[in-house]
Amino acid sequence: MNFSISKCLSSHRHLHPHPLVLSATTRNPPLINSPLLPKIKINHHREAVKFQKLSLRRCSLLTVMASSSNQSTDSFPPSASEFKPDPTLTNDDLKPTTSSQRTFSGLEMASLWVGLVVGVPTYYLAGSLVDLGMAWWQGIATVVVANIILLVPLVLTGHPGTRYGISFPVLARSSFGIRGAHIPTLLRALVGCGWYGIETWIGGEAIFLLLPKAVKTTSFANPVAWLGTSPLEFACFVVFWIAQLSFVWKGMEGIREVEKYSAPILIALTSCLLIWAYVNAGGFGHMLTLSSKLSSSEFWALFFPSLTANISFWATLALNIPDFTRYAKSQKDQVLGQIGLPIFMGVFTFVGLAVTSSTQVIFGKVISSPIELLGRIGGLTTKILAIFGISLAIITTNIAANVVAPANALVNLSPSKFTFRRGALLTALLGIAFQPWRLLGSSESFVYTWLVGYSALLGPIGAIILADYYLVRGTELDIKDLYSLSPNGDYYYSGGYNLVALAALVVGILPVIPGFLQKLGIVSSVSDVFVVIYNNAWFFSFFISGFLYWVLSSLIRNNHNSIPSQPQQSLLSRED
Repeated sequence: MNFSISKCLSSHRHLHPHPLVLSATTRNPPLINSPLLPKIKINHHREAVKFQKLSLRRCSLLTVMASSSNQSTDSFPPSASEFKPDPTLTNDDLKPTTSSQRTFSGLEMASLWVGLVVGVPTYYLAGSLVDLGMAWWQGIATVVVANIILLVPLVLTGHPGTRYGISFPVLARSSFGIRGAHIPTLLRALVGCGWYGIETWIGGEAIFLLLPKAVKTTSFANPVAWLGTSPLEFACFVVFWIAQLSFVWKGMEGIREVEKYSAPILIALTSCLLIWAYVNAGGFGHMLTLSSKLSSSEFWALFFPSLTANISFWATLALNIPDFTRYAKSQKDQVLGQIGLPIFMGVFTFVGLAVTSSTQVIFGKVISSPIELLGRIGGLTTKILAIFGISLAIITTNIAANVVAPANALVNLSPSKFTFRRGALLTALLGIAFQPWRLLGSSESFVYTWLVGYSALLGPIGAIILADYYLVRGTELDIKDLYSLSPNGDYYYSGGYNLVALAALVVGILPVIPGFLQKLGIVSSVSDVFVVIYNNAWFFSFFISGFLYWVLSSLIRNNHNSIPSQPQQSLLSRED
């Protein structure tokens, strides 16, 4: 068969103008013409497949570069006739997004983040740091710096989502393996289910606040030992749980709509709350007088664990951001939509800190809970408007941050049994099973211990995915192999598991465990080294796992390439 590089470039440019379509043609490309290789046929050996892929890698790369400049979006899935995924690995929710599904503009991506940021947990962030002794500006600066750092993995991880139209579970297959991807996605899902229950409970508290005093004094308001809360509060929790589910049931398009139209409402209501605090407190003089209570050494001892906790706040989204960027119109839209995150976080934490400090002047005591504060301001109309605002803030945060990832993880676990809707419903049910009223009934420090603790899980997962996508693969993925159980596939590894990724994950987590056990009180004391590692859990686990994965993967590839080629007859057989 006569075949030249120039002909390859010419034919691929005209017949298959997109990299995803190109990947379909290079799965089993014709061999390069050579006098040493007369008319031959390929044996069914994995080495032969690898040999063929390597022989046209340069051709494929040049074709990608030539074709990508003419595309309005970064990537599209192969045509239906070419894309035939394994039915156990896909359904309509896991397939790459089509051009018609890519509707998120930069403004809508930014609106998504506004909806995520404006919420009760964010309201507490800077205030909790001031309570620990920081000056008001130090608390806000810590939050902003953490989000600037997190913006890097957010944008980098969002790139493959936009380029290939794939979700986080599918992207994880490239680094952890077709079956190994279940491990990182389910770890992310468990964290999301826990947060879903916590946020929903806070929303139920807002509904409880609206109830007449006569209802709150009935026997239904008395706690029941086996339930852990009162039937009335639990009923409010269930009402809010159902209300949220109605938005989730509409799928990603419904989530996009609620985030898009909620953003301006939340901005307006937040501004009203800030103006109210300013007018009634006679300015922000009290907040501005909140100077640091810490010495230089004490500040830095507090700064790094606080930085880690604030990074882990959105480290969940830094993992599954492809679930959203796969719907972005272009890379420009996904980048511009996310670049405002540090600003949004800085502004809203300023609002939370300013309003909280003003309550000392207005009510004679500090009221850090926005739910409690809303119960004290204005009449019934004002209270209803305020409750509407806080409920909207909780819903926009919860459905985007804590439903999408667990739902997609469950779909990836069993595409034949789960759809996005079924996954979302199970996520909501698991949120109840977490019994958030008991979790929030513990000390607030437990929540922050949890924040830092789970960052040791999410940090290495993110690092492994980024190292694989950028350093090992150079942003090139084979879409067909991401949906294939063939042992010859690029992402099948060892029975569907990439042992290098799993080893790097374990090595990244292990150093954090001693400090975590001490924080929980299980271990009385550990070495100062482990305390430092735990206080910087995300950083240590991220860089250890990412570096180890890169080094091991590079060594394996170099070792494979250095093995002398076997005689052609062992890989290729002549055709008589």
